[in-house]
Amino acid sequence: MKNRLFTVLLTAAVFGLGSAVNAAEISSAEAMKAISAAVLPAMEKNQIPGMAVALVLGDKTYVLNYGVSDVEKQTPVTDETIFEIGSISKTFTATLATHAEATGKLKLTDTAAKYLPELSGTDFGNLQLFHLGTHTVGGIPLQVPDEVQTREQLLEYLRTWKPAYKTGTMRTYANPSIGALGWITAKSLGQDFSTAMTQTIFQPLGLTSTYLSIPAQKMSSYAWGYNNDKKPVRVNPGMLDSEAYGIKTTATDLITFVKANMGMLPLDSMLQSALNNTRKSYFSVGQMTQDLIWEEYAMPVDLPMLQEGNAPKLILNPTPVSAKVPAATPNSNVWVNKTGATNGFGAYVAFVPEKRFGVVLLANKNYPNAERVEIAHKIYSNLTGKQ
Repeated sequence: MKNRLFTVLLTAAVFGLGSAVNAAEISSAEAMKAISAAVLPAMEKNQIPGMAVALVLGDKTYVLNYGVSDVEKQTPVTDETIFEIGSISKTFTATLATHAEATGKLKLTDTAAKYLPELSGTDFGNLQLFHLGTHTVGGIPLQVPDEVQTREQLLEYLRTWKPAYKTGTMRTYANPSIGALGWITAKSLGQDFSTAMTQTIFQPLGLTSTYLSIPAQKMSSYAWGYNNDKKPVRVNPGMLDSEAYGIKTTATDLITFVKANMGMLPLDSMLQSALNNTRKSYFSVGQMTQDLIWEEYAMPVDLPMLQEGNAPKLILNPTPVSAKVPAATPNSNVWVNKTGATNGFGAYVAFVPEKRFGVVLLANKNYPNAERVEIAHKIYSNLTGKQ
C-alpha cells in the first residue's frame, strides 16, 4: 500500500446523549486506526483503486478516504467524491414508499393494479405492494429483460408475468419488483420518480451530494469505477434503473442517511416515521429477517452468519421464507445491512441502532460481498470489543 494515495478527512458532530458503545472513551486516532486496519488490507487484496469509508460511533462521525477516484489522472478520493451505490438505492425507494403511505397516498397492502390499472386482472396486478419491497412476489428475474425499453413494453412484460411460486413463500431477489414499487409510488404522488425522490427524501435529509442524475457541475467529483479487466466503467441507463440501483452519493451523505435511519437527526415526524417503517420485519429467511428492502440479524451476530446472508446464493437462488403476520415493529438490537454494486462499484451499509454504530463502505470496484462484510464487522469488533 506504499504507493497508494492516502487522504483522511475527519469530521465530528454531536447528535444525542452518549452511546452504548462508549464512543466518548474512544479517541479519534483509535477510531481511524481501527478503520484503516480493516480497510487497507482489503484494498490491497482486492486491488481496489479507491474507497471512502464513513463511521458513526455514538456522537462522533468519521469520514476517511483512501486511494484514487481516477486511476489515469491519479485523482485522490476526497469527501466530495461521488460513488455509485447500486442496490443500496433500493432502501431509498423503500423510504419513498413508506413516506407516501405515511401521507396517505398509498397503502403497502394495496395491490399494484390500484395504481397501474393496466394490470387489472393479472398476477402482477394482484400483488400487494409490500411483496414488491420484500422480494416475495413469487419469482421474477433479477433484471428487467434487455428487450424491455419502454414503459408500454414494461407494462406488457408485467401483464404476462406468471409467478413460479406462491406469493409470500419464497424470496427471489430482483430489480423489477422494487423498481415497480418505485414507479407506483411516484405515480401515487403525481410526480416522476426523480422529482419525488429529490423533493421528498434527498432534500429534507440534507443530502446535497446525492443524485439520480449527476449535474454537469458535479461530474468532476464522480469517480470512475473499474471492472475486473481494470477498465474504467460507469453504470448504463436501463429500465427502472433509478428506482432499483441508480443513486450516486458520497460517504458523508450516506452516513447521514444511516444516522437518520437510527433516529439520530432532528427530522419531521412524517419523515422519521417513514424511515422507521422501512425496518418493519415482514419475513424470516433463515437467520436473516427481511424488512422492506433492509435485511437484519439479531445481535449478537458473527461474521460467518453475515457473510452467508450476503452471499451470492441468497441473491441468485430462490429461498423459502416464513411470514411475520402482522409485520413486526422495528427492533433496535439488530445488525441492519444492505449491499449494493454496479459493474465498477461495490458498496455496503450496516448499522446497529441500539449501539448507535453505523458504517458506510464505498469503493470504485465491485469486490466480493464477503470482503465488505468482513471490513464492517472488523471495525465493529475493534471498536466495541464484541465479536
